[in-house]
Amino acid sequence: MVPKFRGWDNRYKEYIKNVLINSCGKVYFDDDVATQDDLDIHIEKSTGMKDANGKEIYEGDILATASRIGRKLITDYLKVDWREDYAGFFCGEKPLYVCLSEWNNDIKYPQTFPEIVGNVHTDGDLIDG
Repeated sequence: MVPKFRGWDNRYKEYIKNVLINSCGKVYFDDDVATQDDLDIHIEKSTGMKDANGKEIYEGDILATASRIGRKLITDYLKVDWREDYAGFFCGEKPLYVCLSEWNNDIKYPQTFPEIVGNVHTDGDLIDG
């Protein structure tokens, strides 16, 4: 798998899709025109996994999943993080691949496959509450 990255531009509050990182770790945007040293950019890695709609999941994405418990539909919001201590992607304390399961073994209720509903930069209120 070829690693993919995107960058959040803190100045313009938008994503930059064409992010390249060379073998020395230097980050480039827009075909070598600007580097991370020149701009206020936050780099996010692709997880290599996809959500319910086939959309690629990146670090910083917010996923939604729902479980029906009795007559109540309960929606959970999960923030995707890279955990350096485990060298993997996590949603809270669970590895991302567990969060992408269609069955939650902790509560024994079927749940919907997670889908991306936003990101931490523009939709952080979904996980702050």
